[in-house]
Amino acid sequence: MTAFSATTAQTTFKLDISGMSCAGCASRVEKSLQNIQGVEQARVNLALETAEVRAQDQISARELIEAVETTGYTASEHETDVQAARFAREQSERADRRDEKHTFYLLVFSALFSLPLISHFIATPFGLNWSLPAGLQLFLATPVQLIVGARFYKGAFAALRHGTANMDTLVALGTSAAYGYSVYRIFAAEADGSVHLYFEASAIILTLVLFGKYLEHRAKRSTTAAVRALASLRPETATRIIGDEIVEVPINTLRLGDLILVKPGESIPADGIVVDGQSEVDESMLTGESLPVPKAIEASVTGGTLNGSGVLHVKTTALGEATRLAQIIRLVEGAQVSKAPVQRLVDKVAAIFVPVILGIAALTLTLWLLLGGNVDAAFGAAVSVLVIACPCALGLATPTALVAGTGAAARAGILIKDIEALERAHKVDTVVLDKTGTLTAGKPQLASLQAFDKKEDRLLFIAATLQQSSEHPLAHAVIEAAKANNIRLGKAHDVQAIPGKGLIAELAGQRVSIGNEALMNELGVSSMMAKGLIKTYEAAGQTAVTVALDDRAVGVLGFADQPRENAKEAIQDLKNRGIRTVMLTGDAERVAQTIAQQVGVDEVYARIQPEGKNAVIRKLQKEGATVAMVGDGINDAPALAAADLGIAMGSGADVAMEAAGITLMRSDPQMIASALDVSKATLKKIRQNLFWAFIYNIVGIPLAALGLLSPIIAGTAMAMSSVSVVTNAALLRGWKVK
Repeated sequence: MTAFSATTAQTTFKLDISGMSCAGCASRVEKSLQNIQGVEQARVNLALETAEVRAQDQISARELIEAVETTGYTASEHETDVQAARFAREQSERADRRDEKHTFYLLVFSALFSLPLISHFIATPFGLNWSLPAGLQLFLATPVQLIVGARFYKGAFAALRHGTANMDTLVALGTSAAYGYSVYRIFAAEADGSVHLYFEASAIILTLVLFGKYLEHRAKRSTTAAVRALASLRPETATRIIGDEIVEVPINTLRLGDLILVKPGESIPADGIVVDGQSEVDESMLTGESLPVPKAIEASVTGGTLNGSGVLHVKTTALGEATRLAQIIRLVEGAQVSKAPVQRLVDKVAAIFVPVILGIAALTLTLWLLLGGNVDAAFGAAVSVLVIACPCALGLATPTALVAGTGAAARAGILIKDIEALERAHKVDTVVLDKTGTLTAGKPQLASLQAFDKKEDRLLFIAATLQQSSEHPLAHAVIEAAKANNIRLGKAHDVQAIPGKGLIAELAGQRVSIGNEALMNELGVSSMMAKGLIKTYEAAGQTAVTVALDDRAVGVLGFADQPRENAKEAIQDLKNRGIRTVMLTGDAERVAQTIAQQVGVDEVYARIQPEGKNAVIRKLQKEGATVAMVGDGINDAPALAAADLGIAMGSGADVAMEAAGITLMRSDPQMIASALDVSKATLKKIRQNLFWAFIYNIVGIPLAALGLLSPIIAGTAMAMSSVSVVTNAALLRGWKVK
């Protein structure tokens, strides 16, 4: 099943992959997919064990799966249907828990047999000699090597069959060498005159690596908790109303337009509109908003949110993949499979890592022997090189931090679209904000109305009739005012929207227009009375529009849109971070300046048409600014795409959210600073993880080659490198909005 169509010529597939153990594995799978003719891009995520492939339409999922299987791993299509995906995820989680439980029991078994082998290390500082007989060491080490080591042998042989090598290869080769050499020394003891065994090294290394895998598994599960939590929000069933009959049905049987009953305390099963009842709905799991949101007739509700104490009758408007919850899950998952630019360096290193380590180990053994070192020291150094190398940490460094960071952001109501958005966010020094719907509530009210012939009801009739099909906030204000005055609307013909200016239509045989001064000038409508009223309204901070019949102005309307309650605090938050703020609006200069003064914006660009917003963004970028654009409307989409970082308000149009790199799930401008904060925190974790992943190898491999690390210490370092990376990333789960 394909996830979504990117264009008519391309399709994006998502695959679930199993069997990968290190960055080298992920790199080989990715390379195999990219080698298919027709594949445009392939991204493999080791932490999530997924691959996202963008390919031409003629490519099938079967071809991609076969390409993965040729590298020695298994793959299947990622289920995108919400219910099926939830079932598949639950099955996977159960399998993971079983595997974790099995690993734990295997770890206990391994520890019980391995610990006696290091008794002499424990006793020596106290002057005691607890060395075990060679035969007993062989007895204890053999089950560990064969039973515990089986999982590493299996992975190593699978890689070998396909002409590759991975982390399992290093572990299997290093521990087998230590075990095999020890067995040889037992039988060569008479001829050699001494017995120096490495059974404790092979057993303890396997135990430590297994312990690291166990901890890593648990930590990885915590970093992916966000998507699991989102997926669990939707209920399995819904209560459908058909006439007088109320029936509980599976959620996947719902159809658009169905009427459903939502009882107190129940999760809302689908997106819809309230047609009866009133209640409060807890939307915190989607938006991060802690207070319940009141819902009454005509209010929209989102599937997965929790109903309060009232009973709601809801008409469904979106189901399955079209619901807001499904879109959120797709955005979060999409961000979690993306890659940081620095990851390209990691991938190149991972692709050659294991062969290079094998070469270094062979070179270490050879040089020690050539330079006169004894066999024990040469062998110990070579084994240490094999076991300290950890490509797994390299592969986990970026994805685990990204998964944890985007998950924490999602819980706070901040959806990060991709890693590129994170990369750009930390550099932002200028935030450009649309006025209406971003800094203001976006719900203007008709505050002033002046008909030149004193017939206010007729003026309101004309204005509201024209705006019936418009989605503009001013149109809603006019229609609401008409309803409040019990004015029955007519029907306009040939309605034409002029972006950023207004509307033109035909009504009762006359050309009717409503819009700003730019539209009136374009139509040749001139009125001193209208211009005077416009100045008066704008001086009061109102947005003014003129209504004209043919070429004659007949009245002026004034709209008041108040700043959002916390807009001023939001601007101050940005200033506290050293960020310049700029406001863009199509409103008149006086209106714009009034709002700007109220909220504290640094700069204002007024009377900017939609196409002109791009020009302002480009101008700021040419001046050297790294620009984030914040908007919510269709006309903001081009500017959101043009900015270095687009931030969409979640209450806005879908096209705006598609164009943006970050979406704020609630219309709170203070979330802008929080979005930049979590982006910086996530990027910081990625850099920390890459440092730890590289430093273990950069420092550890030379020390091991020089004989300064015993195989046991090397094994400990190898295990802890992955654990430290994943645990460090998991700390991001505690990030909260300040």
